[in-house]
Amino acid sequence: MEEINYRSAVDQLALINDKSISCVELLNAHIDQLNRINPEVNAMVTLCLDSALEEAKYADKRIFNGEVPRVLEGLPVAIKDLHMTKGLLSTEGSRIYKDRIPDHDSLIVSRLKEAGAIVIGKSNTPEFGAGSQTFNEVFGPTLNPYDLTKTCGGSSGGSAVALACRLAAIASGSDLGGSLRNPAAWNNVVGLRPTLGIVPPRESNVPWNTLSTDGPMGKTVEDVFLQMKVISGSDRLTPITFPESFKQNLQKPLEGNLKGLKIAWGGRLNNRPIDTEVFDITENAVKKFIDIGCDVSYDYPNLDDSDQVFQTYRAYKFAVDHINHVADFPDLVKETVKWNTQKGLDMHLIDLARVEVLRKSIWRNMVDFFDRYDYFALPVTSVAPFSIDQEYPLQVNGIELDTYIDWMWPCYTISVTGMPAISVPCGFTSNNLPVGIQLVGPSNSDKGLLQLAHEYQEVTEHWKTTPNLIE
Repeated sequence: MEEINYRSAVDQLALINDKSISCVELLNAHIDQLNRINPEVNAMVTLCLDSALEEAKYADKRIFNGEVPRVLEGLPVAIKDLHMTKGLLSTEGSRIYKDRIPDHDSLIVSRLKEAGAIVIGKSNTPEFGAGSQTFNEVFGPTLNPYDLTKTCGGSSGGSAVALACRLAAIASGSDLGGSLRNPAAWNNVVGLRPTLGIVPPRESNVPWNTLSTDGPMGKTVEDVFLQMKVISGSDRLTPITFPESFKQNLQKPLEGNLKGLKIAWGGRLNNRPIDTEVFDITENAVKKFIDIGCDVSYDYPNLDDSDQVFQTYRAYKFAVDHINHVADFPDLVKETVKWNTQKGLDMHLIDLARVEVLRKSIWRNMVDFFDRYDYFALPVTSVAPFSIDQEYPLQVNGIELDTYIDWMWPCYTISVTGMPAISVPCGFTSNNLPVGIQLVGPSNSDKGLLQLAHEYQEVTEHWKTTPNLIE
């Protein structure tokens, strides 16, 4: 029989609900895996297994007493270390906060807990979530389980590896310029960046600035869909949020008839740099949608100004978030964070004003584009997982890059639109490294986007190819 922690979270939940397994049994299966595999990959950097065991016993008692199981009852969850956890070390990957024990939970954490998920610990993240390479000076790097000499991506790298190695049933993540999608692609799991506002950014220092969002990660699309039922919804303390009525659509089945949907394949997005093998794998993956019954065309919206918009907004956010970190603890902040913060401090009001105008044009370009197509497909990253000893790629296909985030263009060009995007496994390189395809939909189309991703997952089943490390 397949180990229960290798099954999808949806299957695990079904086993709990029909009393085929107990919550304690499920937790112990994950603990055994943690003890065996985590030392090899460094995905989970802080554990709380004693309290998790108490929560599992409580969940079993509820079920035994005939209480209706909660949506995530008994599922072990890995919490990204950017998210605050009451009474549990929360460092953000920074030496400044290496001993911080918060007195509160982030909103996404409290919603997961209230739904019955059991926190097993914190997953690794780069310092302040900056960069798509998960390493920091507090806990060290997280390794890619498909090749321990390669990066797992980031910044939700620890969460992605925890899922790939079956250390957790579900995991939390966040995404500014690709931090849910990039590590999902490189670890053969699923990461959804929701429409901005659907998962409220209560803890953001710039809640009116719509660029980053929290979101779910899972082994399968169904697992991500399951979490969205819990973490989405209105929040009176967040200025940009969606009403509870949006969640009604998430209660309907994921399956649907997708025949005749129009999908645009964006390819290199106006000849941007991308690794040849990654491009070929993703381009071949798009053809699967034809098998599903979709109409696939080569086309893309005008996103030429997205680089300037993203870089400006990112610098602004870094200046707000890290001005005191850099001023008070200069020796404890990595150089890329200092650079991005200083870039924000050097900006003028007119810089923000210009990108507001540009972003409006990008939005309208996307709206017009989605008048012609239902969904948009493109790669998740421009390269395959690179050496763990390299902080970020300096060039792609011989083209030199200007900044540490330029190689993430397939993700951040979509981030500035605020529209939902999901990374789904789509194949492997010749070196057996995972590659993901990115699917994008118009605003508020999260449910339909999940349906499309689910159908693709069902005809490919790439998610079932686990790392040799855990076999």
